[in-house]
Amino acid sequence: MPVTIDRTTSSRRAPPQPARLSLTPAPGGLDGMWWPRSRALTRELPTLTAALVEQWGRITGVTVHPAYWPVIPHWVSVAGRTVQVGWSTETQDPHRLTLSLPDGRRDVLVIPPETGAEAAAQLMAGDGAEARARDRIGRPFAHRSTEVRGP
Repeated sequence: MPVTIDRTTSSRRAPPQPARLSLTPAPGGLDGMWWPRSRALTRELPTLTAALVEQWGRITGVTVHPAYWPVIPHWVSVAGRTVQVGWSTETQDPHRLTLSLPDGRRDVLVIPPETGAEAAAQLMAGDGAEARARDRIGRPFAHRSTEVRGP
């Protein structure tokens, strides 16, 4: 049986797109805003933390609320380093992501990936960002994977 090989496709992955990020401090103790492209933390966190290392230094951990993330890894790899990922339903605001650094922590508002470009741009500009983001965020996932969880 003859086999056809398609040489027009590459097995290489496309380079990651840059993080959509605003580091303008906002009311409510926010240190910035992040607009991920998906709800896949294993894909989104390495790009985010790599971008933030240049601004804030080494990121040692990330904490999320599980309401909006279907799978939460225990860790992600960033430039050869391991960044621990944890979650909390009691202490973590579901609309924020907390980044741990050797000298403290930073809180970033998460703009839902489903948000349209115009609305996200307005939110990233910081004009009443936290209140509007809460209005735009949909309901949490009804079904989440429990295969990778843990603080």
